[in-house]
Amino acid sequence: MNPIVMQAADWLSLLVHYLALSLLCVGGAITTAPDMHRFLVQEKAWLTDPQFSASIAIAQAAPGPNVLFTALMGWNVGLNAGGLGTALLGMLVCLGGIMLPSSVLVYLTAQWSHRNSDLRAVRAFKQGMAPLVVALLVATGWILATGNGYALSNAPAWAVTAVAALIVWRTRVHLLWLLGAGAVLGWFGWI
Repeated sequence: MNPIVMQAADWLSLLVHYLALSLLCVGGAITTAPDMHRFLVQEKAWLTDPQFSASIAIAQAAPGPNVLFTALMGWNVGLNAGGLGTALLGMLVCLGGIMLPSSVLVYLTAQWSHRNSDLRAVRAFKQGMAPLVVALLVATGWILATGNGYALSNAPAWAVTAVAALIVWRTRVHLLWLLGAGAVLGWFGWI
């Protein structure tokens, strides 16, 4: 990828976008990945599809909170815009932007909902959020699956995905075994 030029207004735009996404992180930051993809890859072209997907994959494979993928995205934007200094700036802008508003909001609402847990509206809100979180996770999976050219006609890859999903859903097989099996299938070129 050719280096990108980012002005102060671009960094501010990145921060504001992540601040806004922070308030939509119902179910975790990963649920906002489709909009991050739209903004960073499609609209601004600050990241490529492989950089975007790699940021998520590396952060999910690493120990620690899964929100770290936002730091990797910021890091990659910064690297594309310059060097180590801009990479650190990008990391701080994205991670800080996604963490600050939602952390403050969760703290305040947790205090309020704990004091008012017997209200019907509080219980209904908590139950109503589950379908929303599932839909956002499905949208994230779709972006990740189709972003790197995994066409719907690629039957072997989709079959492996379906089998892995069934195994995760119906058994207690550890995910690392499935990741290893997928790596072996990919290494042999079968998917």
